Amino acid sequence: MPELPPGISIENVWLVEATYAPDAAETRRPFRAEHLRRIAELEAAGVYIEAGAFADVSASVILVRAEDEEAALDIVRGDVYLRNGVWVELRARSFGRVARDGARTAGIRRAGWRSEDR
Repeated sequence: MPELPPGISIENVWLVEATYAPDAAETRRPFRAEHLRRIAELEAAGVYIEAGAFADVSASVILVRAEDEEAALDIVRGDVYLRNGVWVELRARSFGRVARDGARTAGIRRAGWRSEDR
């Protein structure tokens, strides 16, 4: 494997794709504020790196710091959208995120986030 440039590392995170139900554009409305608050909390804690939805409301994509696939899915499973049928399926894939050393947060352990905190 080639050497990485100075100051660059590859952080293993999880890309979680959450598929919306066909009627999600309407059914998400009562839950949206709670959903967005939780995303902001998890971003502030360093657990979520990025989160957003496709403009066609087909799926959301979330980059999650977690120990493994199941832990990443457990964190996302705590979302109000999944509990109320707005999201109907979750899939997670390992993702190698390019990071500048010293610029990233310490991640899930330092943030103190556990899946049971959801």
